[in-house]
Amino acid sequence: MKNLFIIITLLGIQTQILAQDDLFEILDNEASQDKNYVTSTFKGTRILNGHSIENRNKGILEFVISHRFGRVNLGPDELYGLDQSNIRFAFEYGLSDDIMIGLGRSSFEKTYDGFVKYRALKQSSGAKSLPISVSLFASAAYRSINDFEPGREPSDSDRLSYTTQVLLARKFSPGFSLQITPSYIHRNSVELLKDPHDIFAIGMGGRVKLTKRISINGEYHYTINPLESIDAKNSLAFGIDIETGGHVFQIILSNSITMIEKSFITESTDNFFEGDVHLGFNISRAFQFGKHKKSKARKIK
Repeated sequence: MKNLFIIITLLGIQTQILAQDDLFEILDNEASQDKNYVTSTFKGTRILNGHSIENRNKGILEFVISHRFGRVNLGPDELYGLDQSNIRFAFEYGLSDDIMIGLGRSSFEKTYDGFVKYRALKQSSGAKSLPISVSLFASAAYRSINDFEPGREPSDSDRLSYTTQVLLARKFSPGFSLQITPSYIHRNSVELLKDPHDIFAIGMGGRVKLTKRISINGEYHYTINPLESIDAKNSLAFGIDIETGGHVFQIILSNSITMIEKSFITESTDNFFEGDVHLGFNISRAFQFGKHKKSKARKIK
């Protein structure tokens, strides 16, 4: 009887150990299924001139003012470009956490533009991790300025141009992010017959974080088949991001005076390294409408 009691006791201990092992295995499996999304690849929705991978969350309305002054090498008579200016203001809204729309108006060529940006994939770690984030961007621009010769008024269709981009970004560390932006731009009408209606470009932008609220950004767009009617230059910009609560303030030095994709990618004519630099800034203010439901997936900043 005593031996039987010992055997039963040993079996009970073994069963308990196995049960604990099964529990630990279940917990490990559950932990491995957690998906940790990377956030704040960039601080705002713009790297500098161009869009970043970031969206406004659902229910957030953002008012954006962008300003570009004249060239700093114009000298003191033009107050180093400050006497000249180009402004764009826009409203941008998060329809969902993954879809953002916007409408804007630029003083340059009195252009109206609208866009939609869809966040298709998010960089994550854990189960089924993804090494990059991917967004799709599409915009249309309407050039409303009346600078045509008498009798040669363009149609509404001739005034339109379109941009499509794929935004590919990766946050390599808390302090460094990089984005690649293949772009396709179509014009319904062109200045000269030898000008391409369809232009392809590759953009690259990066962010180096200095403090919790300050970073240095850079951006470059290489045009593969530029316009022939102008002496087009590739767009180059450097700047500083400053976050202050609900604001993101960007101070920018760029050879582009325009702030929408069809213009700064394909129509920049200034040479950054010859002093044709435009001082500018982007400033935004976000407003929350309704309650935003937080995702259950953990986020990595």
